[in-house]
Amino acid sequence: MMDADILKIRREPDLVVLTMNRPPANALNYALIARLLEEIRRLESEPEPPGIVLTGEGDRFFSAGGDIREVTGLQVAAPRIRFFHAVLCAFERYPGPVVCAVRGYAVGGALEFLLHSDHVIADHRAQIGFPEINHGLLPVAKGMRQAALRLGKRAAQVLLYSGVLVDAGKALQIGAFDEVVNTDAVLDRAIDVCRDFRSKDPKLFAAIKRSLNLTGQLSDDQLEQMTVDDLGQYLDNDDSADARARFLARK
Repeated sequence: MMDADILKIRREPDLVVLTMNRPPANALNYALIARLLEEIRRLESEPEPPGIVLTGEGDRFFSAGGDIREVTGLQVAAPRIRFFHAVLCAFERYPGPVVCAVRGYAVGGALEFLLHSDHVIADHRAQIGFPEINHGLLPVAKGMRQAALRLGKRAAQVLLYSGVLVDAGKALQIGAFDEVVNTDAVLDRAIDVCRDFRSKDPKLFAAIKRSLNLTGQLSDDQLEQMTVDDLGQYLDNDDSADARARFLARK
């Protein structure tokens, strides 16, 4: 698959549907992360930025999260994780609405996308979680902080400490999802919500979003550095490397 095909873009008058397209699981590799960041920044530069609906190709995976095959050492992994951190910042700072349409699994980095969006529509079969602790990895520091802010510290601890996946009902209960609908209605409902948000006064919407999202104690640069520092610690750890190797051996 050519890199140009990994992110499908469907433009409508007031919104854009971005579809992650890396079968079978829409894993977030460097190329896909870079394309997402490039497209979000391009849309943000427009005089009237459209709403964004983010989804994954197919019904089984919104995304399985980061592509573990790219976590081979600090020199390779650090630039990728910096780009991923930048995507979360871009979602958070984007002046228009960002709505996620989730069918199936949204785990690891994909869950971090949900936590940094403005609204999440999911289907009944959707599952979320942070399985990284069982695979010798960590979410980015910004994502972990956002999990605590959005879900509450206790719910975030359960997901982060255990690596357990939870179903759509539980995800709705803890606030990871805003709505759960039938699979065939997910994308249309996400578009409707995004269009409704986009119909509000753009300056007022952007101001509210800034107030809600940009009040953390640590700067994005500090969180990014914390993530890279952590990366250097666990990539060189034999136990973490063994966990990654066991995970890859199962594929």
